[in-house]
Amino acid sequence: MDDNNQPTVAVIGASDDPEKFSNKSQRAHAAIGYAVYPVNPKGGEIEGRTVYKSIDEVPVGPLDRMTMYVRPEVGITLLEAIAKKGCGELWLNPGTDSPELIAKAQELGLVPVVACSLVDCRKRGA
Repeated sequence: MDDNNQPTVAVIGASDDPEKFSNKSQRAHAAIGYAVYPVNPKGGEIEGRTVYKSIDEVPVGPLDRMTMYVRPEVGITLLEAIAKKGCGELWLNPGTDSPELIAKAQELGLVPVVACSLVDCRKRGA
C-alpha cells in the first residue's frame, strides 16, 4: 500500500499504446483504486504517470501486486529485482510465463498468479 492506503501495482512492460493490454491494465487497475506505477526501460510518461525505467526506481515497496507484460525470457531476468522490491502477488499474464520463470519466481519466494490481471480487474468492477 502507498501512503494513501491505496493498493499498489507495478505494470511491468507498460505501454503508451491504448490498444496494448499493458496500457489497458494500467487504466483498469486505476479504475478499481490502485496506485499505478508503470515500468518500462524507455521511461517517460503514460497518461500523466511517471514511467520508471526499472523496478528499483519505483518509489514504493513492497507493492501489493506486480503484473507482467513482457516475454518470459525478459521476465525471468527481472525476478530478482521483483523479489528485492517485494510484492504480494506477481501476475503472469498470457504469454509472459514459462515453467522456468514460474519455478524461479517460487524459488525467490514470490507468489506467481498465472492469469490475466486485466480480467481480474474487470471482475472487480473496472
